[in-house]
Amino acid sequence: MLYDYYRAADRDAATIGPEFGRAVAEHLPGEPVFDAVDAKGIDPGVRLGKLIGLIRGVSWSVELTPSVSVYPPPEGVPQSEEEWESLPEDSPYLEGPGIEELPAAVRDTLADVDDARIPEIAGQWAEIEEFTTYGVVDREYLLTVAEELVGLARRAKDNDQLLYCWLCP
Repeated sequence: MLYDYYRAADRDAATIGPEFGRAVAEHLPGEPVFDAVDAKGIDPGVRLGKLIGLIRGVSWSVELTPSVSVYPPPEGVPQSEEEWESLPEDSPYLEGPGIEELPAAVRDTLADVDDARIPEIAGQWAEIEEFTTYGVVDREYLLTVAEELVGLARRAKDNDQLLYCWLCP
């Protein structure tokens, strides 16, 4: 899975051109390019959640980064096995992409972290099982992602926006 974190004014703005990644310039003609961070395999529930836990000084739990699915539209989710089976093969409900809205508390945790703490926290983050299980951890990359997420969160907070995560298999 690929994950792009970005900021947007509201759900309507966040779901413009959902088929396009947020951290690339391949957007619809005339539409704004998102202020985004390409976070590759850093999912919002676990890996980002563990970063939030480290910043807050608490143990990880799923409650740290509860997200709300905003695309594909939740009101269109098939309600029966028959409806699921009748979806076309290219339905976003089956194939993605998806967009999740993160709560203001996640944005604020990232935005409010002291810059001096980021290298230490990123070092601890590099030690989580979800990274170390796959071999050598690129600590510089994780530090860069942490710094970029903090910057993104600060810009979102300054503009009264929320953070969103675009995900695609």
